[in-house]
Amino acid sequence: MAIHHFQPTVYHTAIGAHEPVLHIDSGDTVFTTTVDNAGYDATDTQVTPGGNPQTGPFYIESAEPGDTLAVHFDRIVPNRKIGRAATVVAPNVLDPHYVASEMPQGGGAEWHVDVEAWTATLVSPETQLGKLTLPLEPMVGCFGVAPPRGQAISTATSATHGGNMDYRGFQEGVTVYFPIFVPGALFHLGDGHAVQGDGEIVGTGIEISFDVQFTVEVRKGKSINWPRAENSDYILAAGNARPLHQAVQHATTELLKWLDELGLEKRAAHILLGQAVEYDMGNVFDPAYTMVCKIKKSILQDIGLLPTDEH
Repeated sequence: MAIHHFQPTVYHTAIGAHEPVLHIDSGDTVFTTTVDNAGYDATDTQVTPGGNPQTGPFYIESAEPGDTLAVHFDRIVPNRKIGRAATVVAPNVLDPHYVASEMPQGGGAEWHVDVEAWTATLVSPETQLGKLTLPLEPMVGCFGVAPPRGQAISTATSATHGGNMDYRGFQEGVTVYFPIFVPGALFHLGDGHAVQGDGEIVGTGIEISFDVQFTVEVRKGKSINWPRAENSDYILAAGNARPLHQAVQHATTELLKWLDELGLEKRAAHILLGQAVEYDMGNVFDPAYTMVCKIKKSILQDIGLLPTDEH
């Protein structure tokens, strides 16, 4: 279990089987940085073209197709004071008559990010919001492993490999699980958001560069179909597709499969989700939408599927 400090010099705007930037082992920890969605680094200098540039890929020794990669986000912290965001809700999440007659002027917003105070404060434009201040909720918007069939998939979208899911629950402390499609898994990450509402409905969060620490683990012989995750309170599955109902189908099916693996009989799992399931919207802006299907760990502990010390 080694610790690696890696400073990127190349970035990718598609997730695929690129030349690895670093070889690591299962159990290793990596300290690295990401640029923002437009390619600006910690000094607010554009070091690469925009489009959600990714740090990586990281090649994990022993990872093979059919295994699962677990990525634990140990630390996610903005590393500069300037964050930027779009300002107008996307037309695809509004009624057409509103888009035609009532849409405000577009443009960008600038936010002051204060890590010591753990806040983001609106600097511009000037509106009735004044100097609106929000607590930071840093999250990784786009990350994943190389997809199957030799594909290189744009960081504008998402699929079974992960990608641009923009789910605000992918924060520090979460462990995310990915199906592995190629030797080494080839893990990529980027697109940091200091704050973001559900759905990423303006097409951005407060976009910013990050200092990131993550730890990887290869789960041999463990096969999953869609990204999964867990935090202290929930287990969850993410489905990425368009239309939205197809994303719901993928996420719900994957969570049912997880409950089956935990030992819950199928009919019982269906009854349980019918009354206890929760859904979160990852994004409804990108070419593929993201929906998250989740259930509280405390419920699974009560019925004996999880030990109580995992909560």
